[in-house]
Order: sequence, then C-alpha cells, then structure tokens
Amino acid sequence: MAIVIDGKALAAKVKGEVGAEVSAMTAKPGLAVILVGDDPASRVYVNGKKRDCAECGIYSEEYALSAETSRRELLDLIGELNGRADIDGILVQLPLPRPEDEREVLLAIRPDKDVDGFHPENVGRLVTGEPGFRPCTPAGVMRMLDEYGIDPEGRHCVVLGRSNIVGKPQALMMLARSATVTVCHSRTPDLARYCREADILVSAVGRTGLVTGDMVKEGAVVIDVAMNRDADGRLCGDVDYEAAARKASHITPVPGGVGPMTRAMLMVNTLQAARLHGKN
Repeated sequence: MAIVIDGKALAAKVKGEVGAEVSAMTAKPGLAVILVGDDPASRVYVNGKKRDCAECGIYSEEYALSAETSRRELLDLIGELNGRADIDGILVQLPLPRPEDEREVLLAIRPDKDVDGFHPENVGRLVTGEPGFRPCTPAGVMRMLDEYGIDPEGRHCVVLGRSNIVGKPQALMMLARSATVTVCHSRTPDLARYCREADILVSAVGRTGLVTGDMVKEGAVVIDVAMNRDADGRLCGDVDYEAAARKASHITPVPGGVGPMTRAMLMVNTLQAARLHGKN
C-alpha cells in the first residue's frame, strides 16, 4: 500500500514555521480577504484563512460584500488596500458573482500584494524562473514532494487539468525542477495511456472517478488536488483512492491532502510579502 502524504500534518508544520518567524517580527504581516456574495463554499474557505492567520500571528481583515457590489466599488476597495502599509497581501475569494469581473479585479491588485500569485506579473515571473508569488495550491504540492523526499528531476510528471490556478502553474513548477511534463485536458485522446506513463500524476480536474486504479503506474506518486462530492455527498477527489493506493508509492487523501497545504502556503506568501515590504 502507498505511503499516505499527510497534508494536514505538514500544513501544521508550515504554519508553525511561519508563526515562529512572525512572532519575532516587530511589524506583523497583514492580509485582507475580500468575499463578494454568499457562496457557502467560499465562506468556509474564508473562515479557514482567518483561523490560519490567527494561528500564525498574522493580522487579518475581512470585507464581506453583497453580491450586488459593483465592479467600481470593488476596484475602489482594492485601490484603498493597495495603498495601506499595514496590509501586505490582498486576496479576492473566487469565484465572483459576476465572473466577467474577475480579470479586471485581479489586475487591480498590486503585484507585490498578490499573495494568490494570479497577477500576470507574477505569472510571468513563474514562467521565467524569477522570484515572485507562486499560486498556493501547486506551491503546496511542491512542498509536499520535498517533505516526502520525492525529487521530480528526470521523472515524467503528468498533470491533468490546464487551469490558471493549478494545472498550468503546476506544470511550470515541475518543469523548473527538471521533470518531463505532460499536460492533459478535456480534449486529450486516450487519457488513460498518459496516466499510465506518469511517475508523478497530479489530477486537478474536478471529476469524481476520473482516475481509476488501472490508470496508475506501479510505484507512481499520485497527487489528487480535486475536491468533489460523491453520490452520497462525501468529499472525494478525482482518483479512486483505494484502487490507486494499492499501486502507488505515495498518495494524497481527500480530504486532508492538498487542501490544508493550499491555505498554509497562503500564510507563507503573506509572510514573504511582508518581508518584501521591509517588515522585520
């Protein structure tokens, strides 16, 4: 059976590291989280981020806005937060009630306060290998691999999904670590063939049962990023966990795998932003 990659325990370790650094700082890092509308899942995520800030000693502010908030009002708020020295990171919880607003809103966040790593300047820094904020989920995956002694160099990494939040940056981070990377998506023919070739398989599609046991190579590392609900309403990922665990060398559970690490890496990015702004 595969070694289970315990994201919950590792996230606690990472937050402990951040908290230790923050406790020694004279000026504390500050994070502003903006929630537009009343999406229940988004509310859960925001509450979790607030708890993480409290654990790490990071100052946090929440702005809970109605779904009717205009784009202009949202941009004005971001502009105000951009100018505040006590706020080092700005996070707008996605999705927005009006998805068409997302690009302009994300562009409005100062790149040095973009702790989600979604601004084109930070994306460009990822592409060119320069220092910058990395998206939290793929950054969390890389920290998990490091913690469990899994070196991507020379391995074939197959990424399922091509989103700007996970799939694309995950592929770039693996490439930066000298993996050979294949990105698969909804138009990829014979998906199973590519999966069976993967030394490291990262699935971030959001489709229950997408990856079956026969699609996993013997000894592969399986990273399940997705958060789905099965027919009984239970949280699950893209991967048939029991079947895959019988063949994989390492595997992440859902829940308790990548999810906690995503939030932990937000704390890392917020600390990084505070350092960037001269706080010590």
